[in-house]
Amino acid sequence: MKHGYRGVTALVTGASKGLGRAFAWDLAHRGAEVILLARSEGDLRALAADIGALRDGPDAEIIVADLAAPDGPDTVLGELRERGLTVDLLVNNAGSGSVGPFLERPLGPQLLSVGLNISGLLALTHALGADLVARGTGGIINVASTAAFQPVPYQAGYAATKAFVLSFTEALAEELRGTGVHVMAAHPGPVATGFFDGTSARIHPVADTPAVVAARTLDDYARRRPVSYPGRVLTRTANRAMTWPARLLPRTTVARVSGAFNRTQGLHQVVDVD
Repeated sequence: MKHGYRGVTALVTGASKGLGRAFAWDLAHRGAEVILLARSEGDLRALAADIGALRDGPDAEIIVADLAAPDGPDTVLGELRERGLTVDLLVNNAGSGSVGPFLERPLGPQLLSVGLNISGLLALTHALGADLVARGTGGIINVASTAAFQPVPYQAGYAATKAFVLSFTEALAEELRGTGVHVMAAHPGPVATGFFDGTSARIHPVADTPAVVAARTLDDYARRRPVSYPGRVLTRTANRAMTWPARLLPRTTVARVSGAFNRTQGLHQVVDVD
C-alpha cells in the first residue's frame, strides 16, 4: 500500500516549504493530485510547476491564503468550490510557534500560532471532514509533534497547540470510526526545517529531514495506522519511547525535565537575529 495514492486529491497546508513541501512532492511522486496551500505565492507557483514537470502535465493547483487570518479558511473553501475541486485527503501540516521564555517573547506571533495551529486546522477539518463522511471515503492527517505529550518550557504556547491537535485528532478518529474516513495524527520529533529562522535557536543536530518524515507519515497513513511517529528507524523508536514518561510521571516532574533539556539547548536565552 506504500504507493496507494493514485486517484487521490490531497490538499496540503503549509506547502510552500519545509515539511509541507516534502508532503506535496512525495504525494505527487505517488500519483496523487496535489492542491498546494500557503501564503507564499511565488514559492507555491515554483513547486506547482515542478510537480507539473514531474508528471509531464499541468501545474499543480495552488491556493494562496493565510489560515491564521479570520477569513483564511473561508477563502480556501471558496476557492475549492469555485474551481470544483474535491478533496480526498486533507494534510493539516501548516504550523508555527514561538521559542524562548513566554513572557519575554512578543505576544503577536504566539497568538498567530494559536490561530494557525488550532483555529485554521479546526475550520478546514470541520468543512472538509463533513464532505468526506458524506462520501464515506478519504481521510485527514493532522501533523502534531512529540511536543504534544508534555508541557515544554520555552516552547510553552507551541507545545500547548500541539497538545490540542493530539487530543482533537484522537477524539475525531473515534467519532469517525466506521465511516470510511481515516483520521491519523503524526508526531515527528525535530525536523530540519526553518522553524527557528529569525532567532538564535537552532534545530537539534539529530533532526530528521522533511523528506523522511513525509514519506514515513504517508506510509503509515496508507497502512491505516492510528498514529505515526515518523522519522529514521532509530528516531522513530526514540520518538515513540519519549512519549511514555509523560504518561507515567507526575506532570510537574515532566515539565522540569523538559525545561532542563531545553535550557541545555539554550532556549531560555533565545533572542531575535537578522
